[in-house]
Amino acid sequence: MPRSLPAWNDGKAPLDATRRPTFLLIADDVLGGLFAINGGALGNELGMVFYLAPDTLDWENLALGYSEFLAWALSRGLSEFYQHLRWPGWQDEVAKIAGDRALSVDPFLWAEGPSIEERSRRAVPAEELYRLTMDMRQQLAR
Repeated sequence: MPRSLPAWNDGKAPLDATRRPTFLLIADDVLGGLFAINGGALGNELGMVFYLAPDTLDWENLALGYSEFLAWALSRGLSEFYQHLRWPGWQDEVAKIAGDRALSVDPFLWAEGPSIEERSRRAVPAEELYRLTMDMRQQLAR
């Protein structure tokens, strides 16, 4: 993986009064979804893992601690979790994408439009997609 957790988190989360980040990004997916441990920015459920869904732009509480998240991520539950965001041939398309890139989908997954298989997809830097996602959240006041 051409990036590290400290570098990926640098400057992403607002800091609390003690200058600690209010969330910690721990994983992301090829569609720009983000997994983070809540440090206060995502509600009262401190220490829980949340998912920023690319199809809703909402943070969803997965009700998992970090260890539980790791077990879940390596289980069959992951296939069910992503079932609605897969298309025929997704495995071959995703296998070609480097770990510091993600798929930009047009129209955006959170926007009305055709099924994901009918939308345009192209690999972009994950950092670019992260910034775009956060800008869209702010513009839509989420």
